Amino acid sequence: MAEDSDLEKTEPASPRRLEKAREEGQVARSRELVTFALLTMGAAGLWIGGGALYERLRGVVRNGMTFDAALVRDPGATLAVTVNGAMHALLAILPLFGLLAVTAVLATAMLGGFLLSNKALQPQFGRLNPIKGFARLFSAQTLVELFKTIAKALLVGGVAVWVLWSHRDEMLSLMHAAPIEGLARSMQLVALCAALIIASLILVVAIDAPWQIFSHLKKLRMSKEDLRQEHKESEGDPHVKARIRQQQRAMARRRMMSQVPGADVVVTNPTHYAVALKYQDGTHAAPVVVAKGTNLIAARIRELAEQHRVPLLEAPALARALHHHVELDREIPAALYSAVAEVLAWVFQLRAWRAGQAAAPSRPAGLPVPRELDPLAARASQGA
Repeated sequence: MAEDSDLEKTEPASPRRLEKAREEGQVARSRELVTFALLTMGAAGLWIGGGALYERLRGVVRNGMTFDAALVRDPGATLAVTVNGAMHALLAILPLFGLLAVTAVLATAMLGGFLLSNKALQPQFGRLNPIKGFARLFSAQTLVELFKTIAKALLVGGVAVWVLWSHRDEMLSLMHAAPIEGLARSMQLVALCAALIIASLILVVAIDAPWQIFSHLKKLRMSKEDLRQEHKESEGDPHVKARIRQQQRAMARRRMMSQVPGADVVVTNPTHYAVALKYQDGTHAAPVVVAKGTNLIAARIRELAEQHRVPLLEAPALARALHHHVELDREIPAALYSAVAEVLAWVFQLRAWRAGQAAAPSRPAGLPVPRELDPLAARASQGA
């Protein structure tokens, strides 16, 4: 039962799922919104620029209907006049077409934004499957679209019938009006009917736009298993990441171990901690921790130090302080300068003794390590 619930698409789409759907051309779109915007801007364009458009088209028709004897004798001139009239007519209606084109683009982008995706233009041969096509005829989406179409037809038709019925007396009186007056009044009735029909579409848009957004998000819903798989793909397989981290730690450890043979001294606990120090005059302002570790790593550091004759000094408090408070390839803190200075002095004396230039030095003891830097001493103080 738990596995079945994990497969149910009950979770909202993740940002990555929405982005992927957008790349594939799947965004919320409302055809009713586009239709409403086109009708509104088309009617507004005709209302504002209808007079100028009428005059320009009337001039084209007048020129086309004007008889010229030269046109009868010259077919080429007839063709030129026809092309010229068509060009003037096209230029006359071009602003209106441009307005509608811009409106169509902006209205389409109002819900899903601007989107250019070639994936949406790629052929999908799966849609040619007659079985799937028959199933789509009885899908919930198809039934919703059918209901919308019927409701829109009833709404628009009802508004048109109401306008005609409420102005029936005025329409009948047009039969007795003069032609110019009758034409003007009939155009006013047509404009009123168109305006009311367009206004009625606001209700259709107010229902369709939220529905399209809801339907789009519902179609992109994900199951819990989808979310887990997406997280695994985005973040990477935990086993693979663990393996990578393990390899990175191994590489860092090998790199650290390669620094031990060149260290000046290794300070030990003596068994739990080991810290290798190196000091280069002119390069470092203070000694640097080049390797450190506990338990097995500490044992390996001590082993490498013995193989390459790097001095080992047992100083538990200093080893603990260095291990806990100094990162690799970092200089020691000022609070440990005195203690480390004594250690390095012993190292230099030890080198002189090995070269036969001095007596054997005594190992330093009682190194001045602040209690707050020694984890063991700090815990003891807190317990007290």
